[in-house]
Amino acid sequence: MLDLARQPLEEAAVREAALIAVYLPMHTATRLAVQLIPSLRKLNPRAHLCCYGLYAPMNAEYLRALGVSTILGGEFEEALAHLAERLGQNANGNGALRASQPEPLISLARQKFISPDRQGLPPIAKYAHVILPSGEHRVAGYTEASRGCKHLCRHCPIVPVYNGVFRIVDREAVIEDVRQQIAEGAQHITFGDPDFFNGIRHAMEILKEFHREFPGVSYDVTLKIEHLLKYEEHLPDLRDTGCLFVTSAVESVDDDVLRRLDKGHTHADFLEVHRIFRKIGLALHPTFVPFTPWTTLQSYLELLRILRVNDLVENVAPIQLAIRLLIPAGSRLLELEEVGGLVGPFDPSVLVYPWQNPDPRVDSLGEQIEEIVAADEKRKLPRRAIFEHIWNAAHAAAGAEAELAVEAVLMSRAAVPYLNEPWYC
Repeated sequence: MLDLARQPLEEAAVREAALIAVYLPMHTATRLAVQLIPSLRKLNPRAHLCCYGLYAPMNAEYLRALGVSTILGGEFEEALAHLAERLGQNANGNGALRASQPEPLISLARQKFISPDRQGLPPIAKYAHVILPSGEHRVAGYTEASRGCKHLCRHCPIVPVYNGVFRIVDREAVIEDVRQQIAEGAQHITFGDPDFFNGIRHAMEILKEFHREFPGVSYDVTLKIEHLLKYEEHLPDLRDTGCLFVTSAVESVDDDVLRRLDKGHTHADFLEVHRIFRKIGLALHPTFVPFTPWTTLQSYLELLRILRVNDLVENVAPIQLAIRLLIPAGSRLLELEEVGGLVGPFDPSVLVYPWQNPDPRVDSLGEQIEEIVAADEKRKLPRRAIFEHIWNAAHAAAGAEAELAVEAVLMSRAAVPYLNEPWYC
């Protein structure tokens, strides 16, 4: 088992393997895997190559063209185990098995989960940390209480695979996974469910048991704005059981864009959730997709203005102000007639349908913001300073007076807790 985000490739292990399985949980991982696969085939042309995870079935045709024999998505664990057993029984190895696979490309079957075996991975301290306002760092672990999602947001990569289905992970398996990570040094747990409240009863039972057994361990979750309003009565329970912050995919403050994305909330809903969080003393981490085919220079300025006047500068990871909409294979965005007229042919080199904003100044600004964030984070500038640079660049692009962002910087409240590895696809 190799985590290439933290470890070098062990060529000897690759040469000896009969089966090499590559995990593709997101777009970035898939882009990296596409670069890796030719090296794997060169090192071991006899090995059976498998790609599994959310992005594997979405890119099945391209992956097969690269020589990947088995592709597994959705609830993939049983199929992956079956593949290993099947190969172990086949003395001839890979040759006769390349034409087809008996395992389903996508499985949504219910599974009996067991706690993951993390032996062989790098020490947990080498992974993400939570940084508190005091400057304290806490080692962060990761687990999932559910997978898939009930909702059908058009831009979400989960939808083409799960199509509105979600599956809960057995509570005992979740708690045991948390337990082993805490034993290895975790002081904080990220619950990485696409939406932690998809199964509200299951979620609250896990939090109750989690806090009873680990009262000194903090955590964070991801929740839709829609669910934060629907289950508002449970938000104080999050705070009281050690939740440091909630990540929510706000995506836009433009109601027309939110409607196109089928997000299920409005600009006003976002601000109401923000008000509730401030009232109860819980930190909200909004994420955004600010660069879309419908973004204008003025709408981008409006996003920055809303973050500034609502004192949310510290709550937003700077990279979130540079994210460009991805339209991957199978995206529900392609159902929109207007999107069909905007995108070019699928580009396998970047695994998306390319698009350009009608106003080339917006695309240029997006590239500039990416460069600002990369340079400023390399210099380890604080979020408020990076925001000021973004603010000035955006106003310059629009030919507008930038005002003095210094005012917002000076008035910004104390920093909020956050992960040192910001979330994005």
